[in-house]
Amino acid sequence: MSEPRRIGTVAALGSAQTLAWASTYYLPAMLAAPMARDLGVSTPTVFAAFSVALGVSALLGPAAGRTIDRHGGRPVLIGTSMLFASGLVALGAAQGVWSLFSAWVLIGLAMGSGLYEAAFATLVRLYGHGSRNAITGITLIAGFASTVGWPLSTLLEAQLGWRGACFTWAALHLLIGLPLNISLPRAPAKPELPRADTASAAHPQAPPMRASLTTALLAFVFAATWFTSTAMAAHLPVLLQATGASLAVAVGVGALIGPAQVAGRLLEFGFLRHVHPLLSARLAALGHPLGVVLLLSAGPVLAPMFAVLHGAGNGILTIAKGTLPLVLFGPQGYGERQGLLMLPARVAQALAPFVFGLALAHWGGAAVWLSAGLGVLAFLVLMVLPAVSRGTASH
Repeated sequence: MSEPRRIGTVAALGSAQTLAWASTYYLPAMLAAPMARDLGVSTPTVFAAFSVALGVSALLGPAAGRTIDRHGGRPVLIGTSMLFASGLVALGAAQGVWSLFSAWVLIGLAMGSGLYEAAFATLVRLYGHGSRNAITGITLIAGFASTVGWPLSTLLEAQLGWRGACFTWAALHLLIGLPLNISLPRAPAKPELPRADTASAAHPQAPPMRASLTTALLAFVFAATWFTSTAMAAHLPVLLQATGASLAVAVGVGALIGPAQVAGRLLEFGFLRHVHPLLSARLAALGHPLGVVLLLSAGPVLAPMFAVLHGAGNGILTIAKGTLPLVLFGPQGYGERQGLLMLPARVAQALAPFVFGLALAHWGGAAVWLSAGLGVLAFLVLMVLPAVSRGTASH
């Protein structure tokens, strides 16, 4: 496939991913409160429905990945554009608890077959071992989902109400997301396995027992890092205030995380793409723990450094979720394996706001040692993972 066509594919898929994330994962933060008031339920009930959607997406992931392995990502993503639209229309039309949860179940089905894991599997089905830069490219674009989603949801809610906001997001899936996914190239009859131009080409797969251990270790890494990412997204302002920062400082520091994530992905796209993905992931896993040490040793004065280290590490780890399974196992069966690897991560993501909230209530600012400990464990696990790739192995 020509380079201009590949760039066009990455741009289309990245833009569709931005829309998908902005209208689902980042939707409750802006619309949960007015939604709860109008439906006569508590705000935690709305977030509970969102957690159910995350659980549904986790269960669907392996089947969606298996379908992409067989038929390519284009037909799956076309279907999820319509599924996203249907779920958002159902959400906008919800009249009570049951219809609220039903709508989020429908959205969860779309999330399980239409977010990063499906996009990564689509790229691997098209480009095989040479997918690393393409995966980085779509995460660079979709890294702005919250930057687009939060202000737009807020504006739409102010102008049209939360129901109008849901209906507008649904229309955008049909008017923008669907044509973008239709424009994606059809997968070849058999997966193409182009020679990698970097150190991400894999050796033959490991023996079954070794592969099973690698799968379990990698699943733990993804679950630990997604727990931390989601916990910080839900509780960062309160956490920073518990360490002595004012509300204004906490909000300002929180605003640094998004740009830091994009900076981390740019670093991966530039310098780090020349090294083994395991090395990138190891460095990224240390970002949050190092930031915690700085935050708790110096207090709010180093809170910006904490945000930068956490954000940059999180940005690189998002890419690692796509590249590590590719380099450790190869492209065959990538989609299904990706779904299985991310199942524990989705469960951890659903539990993170509640579990870390309890830790914060009991331990105050010291609760951050929980996430730091998970980061250290993820780093240690990455240190023992085998680098079964040829070229610039990282150990």
